[in-house]
Amino acid sequence: MRWKLLRRRLSITAPRMTVRSHLPWPLRWAVAAVALGFSAAIGLWAFEFGKSIAGLDKGAKEELAQLRTEVAELRAEREKAQSIANTAESLLKTEKATQERLASQLRQAESENLSLKADLGFFERLLPAAGGLEGLSVRSIQAEAQAPGQMRYQVLIMQSGKQVNPFNGRYELTLIGTLDNKPWTQAMPGGPQPMQVKQYSRLEGLIDHPPQAVVKTVQLRILDGGGAVRATQTLKL
Repeated sequence: MRWKLLRRRLSITAPRMTVRSHLPWPLRWAVAAVALGFSAAIGLWAFEFGKSIAGLDKGAKEELAQLRTEVAELRAEREKAQSIANTAESLLKTEKATQERLASQLRQAESENLSLKADLGFFERLLPAAGGLEGLSVRSIQAEAQAPGQMRYQVLIMQSGKQVNPFNGRYELTLIGTLDNKPWTQAMPGGPQPMQVKQYSRLEGLIDHPPQAVVKTVQLRILDGGGAVRATQTLKL
């Protein structure tokens, strides 16, 4: 019986047996991943090696270097343009400030010109045609109503002659007219006012008086330091 069993196992008709090594599935996946990674690394190396052999990688590096150079040039041009723009803006601000200053000076010059024209017109109105007088004299006097109860006066006093000394004295204005149909006279409020004349002196001011008064005559007197009358002038309105 034992012989029959042994012969059956050793004969061709005996059942086949398969020997398999049992590995866990995580280890199988790890081995597969390592194999794929190794294959990918070999493929990438082969690709890069092929590019270097074909000369493609060299052209890309040259093109990249050229692009970097162009970018640097563009940046330099942009900075230069920005600098020019800043300079132009600064120049515009400076020019605007200069124009404003010139406009202010022009307005001031025009104001001074108008003042000089007014002075010239005043002197032209006051200066008489006759001349040749020596010493201190009242060349002209003007007076007009500025407002009810107020009189404005303008006087030009000149001192002619060679090497004349400055005249220090006082002037006094007197208003003469009627008030309530009666004779009326009013001296300058505050009394005679100080004055100095070297070659000429321009006097002007306002005198208040009663609004009902009718001013018909304005009388001017020039007094020296001792109170003596040096010159007089009368204006009839």
